[in-house]
Amino acid sequence: MRTLILFFWKNRFFTLFLILEVVSLLLLVKSYSYQHSLAFNTVNDFTGSLYNLSSNITDYFTLKTQNRQLAEENERLKNLLHPAGAAAVDSVTGNDTAFHYLSAKVISNSVNKKNNYIMVDKGLSDGVEKEMAVVSANGLAGVVIGVSQHYALIMSMLHKNANISARIKKNNQLVRVIWGTDDYRFGIVEDIPSHLVLQQGDTVVTSGNSLIFPPGIVIGTVEKYFPDQQKSLTHATLRFSTDFNSLYWVYLVKNNNREEELQLMEEAEQ
Repeated sequence: MRTLILFFWKNRFFTLFLILEVVSLLLLVKSYSYQHSLAFNTVNDFTGSLYNLSSNITDYFTLKTQNRQLAEENERLKNLLHPAGAAAVDSVTGNDTAFHYLSAKVISNSVNKKNNYIMVDKGLSDGVEKEMAVVSANGLAGVVIGVSQHYALIMSMLHKNANISARIKKNNQLVRVIWGTDDYRFGIVEDIPSHLVLQQGDTVVTSGNSLIFPPGIVIGTVEKYFPDQQKSLTHATLRFSTDFNSLYWVYLVKNNNREEELQLMEEAEQ
């Protein structure tokens, strides 16, 4: 203790200077709002950085949950929207009642086979049925062909039996869309009237003539048109709007009026 006292006494002027400097800084910070704010924000920036790092780590580990919540929110919004050409609208709410959307996670998918399938984590217990349309966030994806209690099997658009009634959006002309290639990015538009002039980028959508697909769902855009005046019908290469190689979430679409429509068609054929 005696040594410490002697040290401070020998350096008393320097010690006094340090004490006065600290007191001056404290008074300055307390007296001026800007300096006080600067000191306060410096602490906050450091604390905020720690919270931000913690939040980023938490977000990473909860990404799966967040993705599911986002898909479910999109499902809800899709059910509130009124798609173009919908036939049934609730007289009270004004919402479309013809089609119901159900989100599902893709658990299996192929793109490089002759016949490709998609499997999702929703089944009979979730209200899934055969012949429900399947769409991605960007466009048409396929149709449900098999259902178990908790899973559904989908015939992808990348299948030799995929044959979709469609329209050229700009003129409403009826056409057909098939896969017909070995590239998951492209399909073929068939039965195009030869008098039509199509351009690259023209949009092709579902026609609404089937009992499965809602009208106006984007299938893709014309990549290359092959005009032939010697034939009544021509074809074009289509770039699918759905990226089948990166499917993670899809929406199963139920036509709520399907049974009624089928009954009317059967009665008309009798």
